[in-house]
Amino acid sequence: MKRKMIFILLGVLLLVIGVVAGGFWYMSTQPLYKPGMVREMGAALTPPDQPDGSQTWLVASNIELTHFAVGEGRNVLVIHGGPGMPFLEPMSGLAPLTGEFRFHYYDQRGCGESTRPIDRFESQNMYENMMTLDRTLGLGAQIADVERIRQILGDDKLILIGHSWGGFLASLYAAEFPEHVEALVLISPANMLVMPQPDAESDLFASVREKLPADQQAEFDEFMAEYMDFNALFQKSEEDLVGMNEQFGEYYVQVVDVPAQMPAQGKSGGWMIWAQYLSMGQQHDYRAALKNVTVPVLVMHGANDLQSEAASRMYEEAFPNTQFVVIENASHFSFEEQPDDFARLIEEFLSTLE
Repeated sequence: MKRKMIFILLGVLLLVIGVVAGGFWYMSTQPLYKPGMVREMGAALTPPDQPDGSQTWLVASNIELTHFAVGEGRNVLVIHGGPGMPFLEPMSGLAPLTGEFRFHYYDQRGCGESTRPIDRFESQNMYENMMTLDRTLGLGAQIADVERIRQILGDDKLILIGHSWGGFLASLYAAEFPEHVEALVLISPANMLVMPQPDAESDLFASVREKLPADQQAEFDEFMAEYMDFNALFQKSEEDLVGMNEQFGEYYVQVVDVPAQMPAQGKSGGWMIWAQYLSMGQQHDYRAALKNVTVPVLVMHGANDLQSEAASRMYEEAFPNTQFVVIENASHFSFEEQPDDFARLIEEFLSTLE
């Protein structure tokens, strides 16, 4: 479980670099997702009527999202990271605030216990499969789900808390629907606003190989040859991709320090993860879209995070109304590693809202 979390929440920040370097030749140079395209969906953003007594959110006729909530008071939507690594338990750092806020956690479509709409592809048409994958599980689909959840909750404006990849996703939602956001809290938001990444220090896969024992590098090379065989991507199944992600995690945890406190998480995504990469393409810059988001934004960075402070500060610079805080003695999981400091900072920030 920890191995999957480490790979997804930390390693994915550089994974796209490896994808591009690996020659994903049929991937469009321009991103498939562009800010504003979700708003154009119109009536399709209205969720179906929710069945009485349902324990899931029905966001489309064939998509159910597993969720749970803790606390009483104003609704806050928590968007998990990964992509594709949902929370099984609430953040420890939010526990002191449950008397004032009701925190809603959910498994994004394609991961955890939520609907996984794609098992395998039957078509041999790569372009057709790529477009289907993006349309079904990509960034646009995930952003649309946030808007549908807002309507299900019955709130005109949302307070959003996004961790890692979830911070990136929350930011894109705010760019699409600024009138429906009251505040953003971004915890170590993923270094994905710009591609190619301006502050990427090295290729993730090359770094892992370099730090592995010499007698294990040939085995790793064989695994990577299969993992990066994108010509065979659409021959794989959902479980195949989940398994390969977990296998890379086995290598990854050998070369990084595992945090002492880590949140429990559900089963990782498979196709959902690759859909996010396809949505972003090889080149994009989403920073301009964030300039129109004038609500208060809190960006939190763990002083010991493997992601650089410069990467987190990119969000500070992109939003016009931002506070930036560094939490000492914390890495990527500040809400578990320093829950008291985390809670205090969140409470101070949210107390400034009307």
